[in-house]
Amino acid sequence: MTLWEGRFAGDSDPVMQQLNDSLHFDRRLYRADVQGSIAYAAALEEVGLITPEERDRLVAGLQHVCAEFDSGTFQVKPGDEDVHTAVERRLGELIGPVAGKLHTGRSRNDQVATDLRLYLLDEMAVLWTALAELQEAIVEKAEAYLDAIMPGYTHLQQAQPLLFSHWLLSYFWKLQRDYERLSGVVEHTSVMPLGSGALAGNPFGIDRQALARRLGFSRVSENSVDAVSDRDYVVEFLAWAALVQIHLSQLAEDLIIWSSHEFGFVELDEAYSTGSSLMPQKKNPDALELLRGKSGRMVGHLMGLLAALKGLPSSYNKDLQEDKEALFDAVDTLKTELPVATGVIRTLRVNTERMASAMDDAVLATDLADYLVRKGVPFRQSHRLVGEVVRHADALGLPLRDLPLVEYQAVHPAFTEDVYAVFDFRRSVEARNTEGGTAPVAVRAQIERTHELLTAENN
Repeated sequence: MTLWEGRFAGDSDPVMQQLNDSLHFDRRLYRADVQGSIAYAAALEEVGLITPEERDRLVAGLQHVCAEFDSGTFQVKPGDEDVHTAVERRLGELIGPVAGKLHTGRSRNDQVATDLRLYLLDEMAVLWTALAELQEAIVEKAEAYLDAIMPGYTHLQQAQPLLFSHWLLSYFWKLQRDYERLSGVVEHTSVMPLGSGALAGNPFGIDRQALARRLGFSRVSENSVDAVSDRDYVVEFLAWAALVQIHLSQLAEDLIIWSSHEFGFVELDEAYSTGSSLMPQKKNPDALELLRGKSGRMVGHLMGLLAALKGLPSSYNKDLQEDKEALFDAVDTLKTELPVATGVIRTLRVNTERMASAMDDAVLATDLADYLVRKGVPFRQSHRLVGEVVRHADALGLPLRDLPLVEYQAVHPAFTEDVYAVFDFRRSVEARNTEGGTAPVAVRAQIERTHELLTAENN
């Protein structure tokens, strides 16, 4: 039995029914569906459309249906095309004809829109916590290795010395922006469409503000046509999820490179690695590769929904059923990935000696240019002069610290005996002590700020 069978004399083609039915993926909305229906039953009673006794029977029946879903004993039957149909069908079996009153003034259009928002609000609360836990792991690891020096890279070429903690904290701030952006998605999701009907509104004078309070929404939708078709919040969530995924992928890429034998800066714990079916020695960073690899599907979910929405006429269209599988997969993916990323960081072993020994004197070339600036040489000139020094040292096969003073002075007389003091990686790091810099004092201040933010996030 369908909810719309009165208009049709015949049955749907079985293949059409297979295309149309969504219970196999939208059944996860059952809690939200029951929650919305219980609140709606109270609204119907308040305007006199059902009696208090009928409301109580509806509520008890809905709670029974929810318990069956919870326990895995709910039995799907032919005609259960979606979760709403299944819940209503089972409710009728439990409490009889009064179940038919629950849908008074309500459409599956505003029902599914409400369910999806309730579901997503709950899931975003879980993801918010998971993000904060990853941030905490990053800060803990940064504090543990606060003074470790490593080569910093641009274009995957050694650039300037950095503190490992400073590099790692760069991902804290990416995730902090993700954390803050999620609050905007929550705000736009916390709008209640229930009471919009199919598209024209509710004719029975239900109190939508009271309904919104019961369900925990911040406000009600302003326009019924817009309310049943609005999936902007799903697009925003998928865009947010895609950006989180990109940040996880970037972190994974750095760690994949640095865990290779050629770098050896870090080592993944065995709990987050796998082996090879052929090569006994392999310890593969598969956890990180999967974090990187999921980026394609996450970006694809966003693009797919945007394409589905692009040409839709106003109000509800069945195309909107395409919002759910992408959303559900994005939620499931991040709920798995974020704890894995947290575990990778918490168990990561850092080889400080390997990082320090990997640095070439050339990473101090900018410090050498700054040395000339302090001697009164304009930076553009000092940049060119140091470039000549580097080229000359390369030609002689010498590191910059071993280049004789006479060779420096042949390039410019401002080079004097004190030039060799430049070749101190820690001194280079400590010099960059402005706010946001890599000096230990600046990183400690940065860590203090992260603790303030994490405390606020946890409260």
